[in-house]
Amino acid sequence: MTMMQSAWFISLFLSILICFQTLEASPRSTNSFPLVRNISKIPQGSYGIKGLSHATLAGSVLHGMKEVEVWLETFAPGARTPIHRHACEEVFVVLKGSGTLLLASESDENKEFPGKPKEYSVFSNSTYHIPFDDVHQVWNSNEHEDMQVLVVISRPPMKPFIYEDWSTPHAAARLMSPMVFDVQSPPKPKDEL
Repeated sequence: MTMMQSAWFISLFLSILICFQTLEASPRSTNSFPLVRNISKIPQGSYGIKGLSHATLAGSVLHGMKEVEVWLETFAPGARTPIHRHACEEVFVVLKGSGTLLLASESDENKEFPGKPKEYSVFSNSTYHIPFDDVHQVWNSNEHEDMQVLVVISRPPMKPFIYEDWSTPHAAARLMSPMVFDVQSPPKPKDEL
């Protein structure tokens, strides 16, 4: 048996093993939501951000997630998040399109307000992360196509502080908690037993 055939066989064996374990598992998660969901049927909304389509694929409020939360967001040309920071890490995977990440790092000299952010170009098949408490903004600066991103945050639910502009002092940033995503999530189903 060649090395390639051995790798294929091991891969097949592990796939079958996982399949059998999945068949034995309950088709529903512990909080009555299906383990497998169709993304196109997950509720989406703009949540007050012009040009944004947001869907929580796995979340703390809706699905009981404790360590991570996963979002799918689509930004129309020109759409952007508010300038904000939060006490959790955030990872983005750009699925399609391109745009700009504006980031004012906490490691910069000015500690009283964000100051002039650094600009980073982001593009399809790129990934970037936002460090804990760094002020940032995601912007679809591409005038011709949507930018779609998969977002993973740690320690949900996120509690962002919103800034009017890059010169707003940290002490004047407004806490937005609970998040509009959390408030507008459908209620959990009642246990009828």
